[in-house]
Amino acid sequence: MFYAYAILAVLLVIGDQLTKLAVRAGIPLGGSVPFIPGVLELTYVQNTGAAFSILRSHTWLLTLTSAAVVLAVCCLIVRGFFKNALGRWAAVLVLAGGVGNLIDRAVFGFVTDMLKTTFIDFPVFNVADCCITVGVPLLFLYVWLHVGVEEKKEDGADGAGELPPDDH
Repeated sequence: MFYAYAILAVLLVIGDQLTKLAVRAGIPLGGSVPFIPGVLELTYVQNTGAAFSILRSHTWLLTLTSAAVVLAVCCLIVRGFFKNALGRWAAVLVLAGGVGNLIDRAVFGFVTDMLKTTFIDFPVFNVADCCITVGVPLLFLYVWLHVGVEEKKEDGADGAGELPPDDH
């Protein structure tokens, strides 16, 4: 079961990197190509920052942060932190997105972005960003719903079946 999630993470990273490679090879920097008319176009942008180009002059900090997040998620996976599919999906998405953008930062010094919405003014993004954007909320949901719940049930801390304390 673990291997299926690992394979999925690898496939997402490969898909992200192939998409970025195709854009770098086929679209001039700053150029655009229609993709889904009225919805999405491919626009080649080199982003040295994070989301919305924040910290654009601190690529080294973003590279270190990306590496730390990837390492932390890997450690959590190895230690069996993610007990169900929700947690594993969240881990796969955050890991794949983190690795995809980390590869760009380490190799090029920037992240290749290419997905530009045409129906709304929104920053250009990439496949790895999509993974992170979906994975992080799923990770928060997993932590909120599942972390500590089993321990509470085992300890009887959930209050089920307990009588109120005697005030005498």
